Amino acid sequence: MVEVLPTARLWPPTTMRVAGRADASGSPVMGRLGGPIRDIALVHLMTLGWISGSILGALYIVGPLALDVPLPGAKADVVACLSFWLGAFGMAAGFWTNRFHTVGTASVFVLGAIVFVGVRTMRGLSRSRVPRGVAVHVGLAFANAALAGLAGLLLTLRHLRSGLPWSSLSLAVAHAHLAVLGWAVMMIFGMAYRLIPMVLPTAMPAGPTLAISAVLLQVGTLGLSGSLAVGWDVRLWVLIVIAAFASFFAQVYRMLRMRRPRAVELPTPDWSTYHTGLALLYGFVAAGLGTWLVFGSAPPDVGWVYGAAGLLGFVSQMVIGIQGRLFPLQAWFRAMVRNEGEPPARSSHALVDWRLALTVLLLWLAGLPLLIAGIAGQRAHLVATGAALLLGGTLANAWHGCIMIARARR
Repeated sequence: MVEVLPTARLWPPTTMRVAGRADASGSPVMGRLGGPIRDIALVHLMTLGWISGSILGALYIVGPLALDVPLPGAKADVVACLSFWLGAFGMAAGFWTNRFHTVGTASVFVLGAIVFVGVRTMRGLSRSRVPRGVAVHVGLAFANAALAGLAGLLLTLRHLRSGLPWSSLSLAVAHAHLAVLGWAVMMIFGMAYRLIPMVLPTAMPAGPTLAISAVLLQVGTLGLSGSLAVGWDVRLWVLIVIAAFASFFAQVYRMLRMRRPRAVELPTPDWSTYHTGLALLYGFVAAGLGTWLVFGSAPPDVGWVYGAAGLLGFVSQMVIGIQGRLFPLQAWFRAMVRNEGEPPARSSHALVDWRLALTVLLLWLAGLPLLIAGIAGQRAHLVATGAALLLGGTLANAWHGCIMIARARR
């Protein structure tokens, strides 16, 4: 039996359900990578292991620096970290081996770790002096992460008990958009309002208008995810999500107009800041492709390009760009703690190696278009080449972090 579902117009691009098995891969190239279930394993390694892990780890740095939230590490935090990584790898392994009992069990470990960090962060934010608009973004991001985790559990239950009245594909697409928009993008918006002024630098934004993007994104994400799950029209909710992005970019534009003098020792040009700008560009691309999918007659493979531009181009590159500025701060403070409160001889800006920062930018600048072109044009060799370049950029970024830690110690 072939069942065609109305959620196909966003992502993933196909709606086939053949002989009771949902095929989430609409591309021969993606199917060649190991089949739809293994594609899902790779996606969860990126969204959970890379994006969510980076967000949770960054909070322990950003909290004291930018949110006025002390987050000292304790034994419970170590347990939460181990729980998260055990759950993330367990979920990927469960998808890879097609064992959904493993996926469901492992997801509880991931969800528990996210809830633990969320409760600690929100307790601190309730007493901090940051603008309420920033706190609203962070709080809604954690709430959406919990909702996305519960939706994932429902999806696992749907696979284990086929008699339940849910469509696997519809729920999977809803789960993906709730996780990416409601968790990752919501957190990026909130953190950007504090980190972009520190990075550029500019004056810190304030006022109730900071909450506009949170409200719009929350309403649009819940409406979009719910409509995708039940097969309703999504056009209104897509417009609201686009309005949320417009509100965010308007705030960024205001910050750019209130520049402050740069630190003398900050490398020029600052390649990590360029990476953040490239991420914002891919955000425009992803928004445009999503609009085309919903309101136009886009080819099926545009759905995969939309997903790659959003996840890798916008979210992942934003993580890379922010890490480029958080790594030196973390290395500097770690060295100061190791020296019993005595500051390192170098400032945090002097720890940056501009050659490695440029290498990371160039590898992502070359790899991502090749990967997207390979997906769009059904060229497996382009997908492989682009993925290899992105792997090189990720490893170079990790090595850059190690170099900065070593420089701070010296």
